[in-house]
Parts: sequence; C-alpha cells; structure tokens
Amino acid sequence: MKIALFSGGKDSFYASVKEGSFDAYLILVYEFPNPSPHLINLGPSVMTGLLTSRPVLVKKLTKGREFNETVEFLREIGATTIIAGDVYVEEHLRYMERVAEEAGAKLKEPLWGLDPLEVLVEEVEYGIEARIIGVIHGLEPLLGLKLSRETYHRVVEEAVKRGFDVLGEKGEYHTIVEYSPRHLGRLEYRIAGERESRRGKFLELVLREYRVNTRIE
Repeated sequence: MKIALFSGGKDSFYASVKEGSFDAYLILVYEFPNPSPHLINLGPSVMTGLLTSRPVLVKKLTKGREFNETVEFLREIGATTIIAGDVYVEEHLRYMERVAEEAGAKLKEPLWGLDPLEVLVEEVEYGIEARIIGVIHGLEPLLGLKLSRETYHRVVEEAVKRGFDVLGEKGEYHTIVEYSPRHLGRLEYRIAGERESRRGKFLELVLREYRVNTRIE
C-alpha cells in the first residue's frame, strides 16, 4: 500500500500531487505541548482529503511512543511506500528515513531539496487554494488569509519583511487546503472563532453539511 502522510495543509497535499498515484492519506495525531491548528481542526483536515476521492486513515499516537506506534501501524496496514512533504529540515527527513526503514517501506520525498519559494509558486499555479489557519506571534496579519495565485505575494512580502520561511516549513504558519484540481468540490466550513496559545493564534473551523453529487469512496 502506498501511503501519503497528510496534515490537511498545502505542502503535504502537494507532495502527494507531485508523487502521483497512491492508495490513502494518513493523518497522525500527536500530543503537542501547544495546540496544533491541524488537529484542533481534525474534521476539516480529514474532509479535505476525502474530497479528493482518497481514503483518509487517522492514527492517534501515545506521547513518548510516537515512533514505535507509527512504525507498528504502517506495518499493520501493509505500507510499502510512504510519501512525505519535507522540504529542507534535516531532522524531519532523518526521522522519516528511520520510520520507513523500520516499517520496511520506501520513502518518497518529492519536495525535498526544492527552493521554498518555487514550491509555493508551484502550489498556487497548480491551483491549490488554502486558508492560513494558524500563525506564530508576529504573523497575525496573515491569519485567515486565503492563499491562492492572487494572494500568495502577501506571504512572500511578510516572509521577506519578518525573516521567516515562505512555506512555513518550521511551523511559522499552517494551512488547510480548501480546493484544488483534485477536489470533487470545495471544502465548506465556517470560522467559529480564534484561539490563542503561547506560540501564536489559530482559527477554529466547523464543517458545513455536505451534499456532494460525485460519490466519495
């Protein structure tokens, strides 16, 4: 089975697009010291994957046993290939290499080593539309921005001005994909409010009722 690691965000999604065919998304649920915008909004993160007509698997991990439980789960589902969306953080790559080796799977990192700005441009040119749902302190002006061909320059401008990575590879900001050429329909939700943590601010999303004409398998 070919598995694409997924958060609901633009980079993990685009990695799966670059790789091509795969069998299912996998969302790993960690216990973070600070709230994760993706996990706070787990329902919408799952739904945006389902809207691409791919199954979405979700695995809750126990704090302190994340590595072992990830490997065990990948073995249980018969994962032969793992797709991940790392770009340049060596620590992330090394961790995924260990996971793949222990699980007996091949690791694919289609975004690895690419220029972050080029990746962002590729994402929006491909047609990804995403909402920024979490930011670190100092980047509050970007919270809630709809990222697209028309608006990505705002992220680039803020990145240059404030000295952060344009992709948010180190967690500077987080997104959820609303639409792409792979989606059967647009991710529909309402913004229920904003929350603040020690690290920054994030949005709380509530899914709207779905009536999708095309069958989701």
